[in-house]
Amino acid sequence: MRTIAVVNQKGGCGKTTVSINLASALAEMGKKVLLVDMDPQSHCAVGLAVPEEQIEQSIYDVLISKSRNEPIRLTEILWQISDKLELSPASIDLSAFEQQMAGFADRENCLKSVIDEVHGDYDYVIVDCPPAVGLLTFNALRAASDVIVPVETGYFALHGLSKQLETLSILCKRCRQEVDVRVLASMYDIRTKMAREILAELRNHFSDRMYGTIVNFNTKIKEAASFGQPINEYDPASKGQKDFEALAREVIGWEASQQQREIVNSLADQLESISTTADDLLKVTKPEREAPRAPAEMEEVDEEPVLAGTDEKLSDYYGVSLIQDAIVFVTLYPRAQDVQIAGDFNNWQPAENPMQRVGESGVWQTQMKLPRGLYRYRLVVDGQWQQDPYNEWTELNPYGDLNSVVEVK
Repeated sequence: MRTIAVVNQKGGCGKTTVSINLASALAEMGKKVLLVDMDPQSHCAVGLAVPEEQIEQSIYDVLISKSRNEPIRLTEILWQISDKLELSPASIDLSAFEQQMAGFADRENCLKSVIDEVHGDYDYVIVDCPPAVGLLTFNALRAASDVIVPVETGYFALHGLSKQLETLSILCKRCRQEVDVRVLASMYDIRTKMAREILAELRNHFSDRMYGTIVNFNTKIKEAASFGQPINEYDPASKGQKDFEALAREVIGWEASQQQREIVNSLADQLESISTTADDLLKVTKPEREAPRAPAEMEEVDEEPVLAGTDEKLSDYYGVSLIQDAIVFVTLYPRAQDVQIAGDFNNWQPAENPMQRVGESGVWQTQMKLPRGLYRYRLVVDGQWQQDPYNEWTELNPYGDLNSVVEVK
């Protein structure tokens, strides 16, 4: 059984959205899932249409029951959401948990003790943490085998990420356990240059500590929450559903390949490493009041460009541009082994146009001469089809995904 804590001390980064929809996606794939709400705001219950007035007991009652010598079993407070998904709801009483447990010797392990009692009953336990680092979050970390840190792709979110990882590192020096900590890009809006720049920097700095899946900004997800449904129930054909399905598959696949990757021996060491890169990332992306430089020429791309601040726009390097009489495609995938391009111009055969890697920079490029006209295309990165993250011009294709579009005039 894996226990995944969804943690970020910054509010509004989509923790509850990730918790609910990841849990539901895992359940839809046949996994037995328990969703534990550790946030006093009780948003998991709201997002799953559990009537607040009907919640007689919450996770709070279970957590403090042993300290009162009146044990309450977790199974007594659970709500059945679907065949494979159960919810342990929260309540406003959780805000008093730290005060109530003052002086209790084992207060940091209350949640771990509760979850240990149902070990074997579930494949996954997803814990939605409050937007603060205190005793509730520390309980979640003590119980966790995995930590997901959702990060909104904006500058202030990066600042929050750096502070979050620094704080987690301090807290978890006392938790000498193997915990996998990974960053998840969420609420990503490809229409904004800032989001694209931040995403590229996240990928460059966090490498294998970041999920490949990106949770895109999607109004359907917000609509689903307002109706008290996970996105896979509200709109199974939506882009939001596909994002969380991909995330669930990555979570499951990551577990299957765990023995093939290097294991970090302690949570504290891993968090210290991630926190360092977060600080570096924050410095790199800090806006400065400098005039934007002129767009780079093709010769500059060949010289392995170095990523700079947000005023040095990544779009100067990456995307689609016309240089002399050729259309040039440039993109950034530092971890990719193979990048190809497929579109109207090559009958959607990616092998026809492999992109060339520029040194060790992670930059890939190709160029071609095309007649005048409108062309739709997609990138194929290590066999995975996706839209060009540096081209704002997109249109929906018949499969529900986005094609990138370029016009040769």
